[in-house]
Amino acid sequence: MPAERGVARGSERSQPVIASAMALRAHPNPLWPHYRRFRVAERLLLTGHSHQAWPDVALRGLVRAFADAAAHVDAKWERAFAVAERVRRGYAAWLADREGSYALGTSVHELLVRFLSALPLRERPRLVTTDGEFHSLRRQLERLGEEGIEIVRVAARPAADVGERMAAAVDEQTAAALVSAVFFETAEIAGALPALAARCEAVGAELLVDVYHALGVLPYPLAAHGLERAFVTGGGYKYLQLGEGNAFLRVPPGCRRRPVVTGWFAEFAGLAEQAGRPQPRPGAARAAAAVQYPEEGAARFAGATYEPASHYRAAAVLDFFDRAGLRPELLRQSYLHQLAVLAEGIAALDADPRLLAPASAVPLPARGGFLAYRTPVAAAICRGLRVRGVHADHRGAVLRLGPAPYLSDQQLLQAVAALGEVLREQGEAGGG
Repeated sequence: MPAERGVARGSERSQPVIASAMALRAHPNPLWPHYRRFRVAERLLLTGHSHQAWPDVALRGLVRAFADAAAHVDAKWERAFAVAERVRRGYAAWLADREGSYALGTSVHELLVRFLSALPLRERPRLVTTDGEFHSLRRQLERLGEEGIEIVRVAARPAADVGERMAAAVDEQTAAALVSAVFFETAEIAGALPALAARCEAVGAELLVDVYHALGVLPYPLAAHGLERAFVTGGGYKYLQLGEGNAFLRVPPGCRRRPVVTGWFAEFAGLAEQAGRPQPRPGAARAAAAVQYPEEGAARFAGATYEPASHYRAAAVLDFFDRAGLRPELLRQSYLHQLAVLAEGIAALDADPRLLAPASAVPLPARGGFLAYRTPVAAAICRGLRVRGVHADHRGAVLRLGPAPYLSDQQLLQAVAALGEVLREQGEAGGG
């Protein structure tokens, strides 16, 4: 198609590199030609924990979505559903999951609400979580607490045994436990989740694990963490470079929960079977009072009509990752190396600890994909870095610096040098 050829120039038509952890340290980074549109060779993007650059093939996915709609109009959905299935398979592969099924949504919050609406909160009005959860969960649980649901918050730190502390708080009144695999503020990896999973199963509570900050940054096979029977949520907005609109809820096998918040896609197959059947007369009693759901699995948590372009973009990026060899083990090696380069460089700055201090003392292998520093001038530091071409972010008084596989070691050291300049300015201005 001419329009598609028009955007498939340069790196978009070239074959992706077969990456190695050592090759990704070089300057220029061998991946950069595949990210020309995000200008990763010109900008120091240390927002890898929040919004990574998209490879150029993402644009081809978006153009394909438009082309399918233009060519097939409402008949595009057969193609869109096939693309969505590619995204589901991609998430399952990243989690080494052969048993679960996957509901897709525009955000984790959307899917979280469906999950919460499926819980027996009248009979078991208690939810166990931590004080380190991201705001989409934190805020929603706070609101449920206002409506009389008991919300138990276990300290997220130390993260290494948070699963055991949560397990001790789970009882027969608990409907679910909800925890992150990697905490969003400090990047610390939540440990002892098998103990939590076992306790939840023993008392009949559900377990939901948010893997957003684990997916694409470290291998996270569900079986190794005892999560075969758990709900799992996350998305590709961050480390997988899939962009917005690509969240998922992994539903364990055999699940027959009936979410109160339910979309008509949950009865999609049934509607197709009913087509052409005589419809009941207005006012006639319904044959079955209960709202019907699929037999089991993720289809029970389905939504409604959605914007499919995000899935086309995601499918193109997932294919690119496969061709480039960007798999969990390689990416873990790359991130650990990059974090070490940043951490050692920042330590060498010898900054006043009142101005900049590590937010976590755990070793790098116990963290996800970014570094966190506590500073009273986090916003000012981010502004100073941006002036120097370095993109970073902060959560309150926590500065977060996240590398990505398309950055070279030289670029990371340039970012550290820029941070040193900003810290000197802040120190001279009395920022500490």
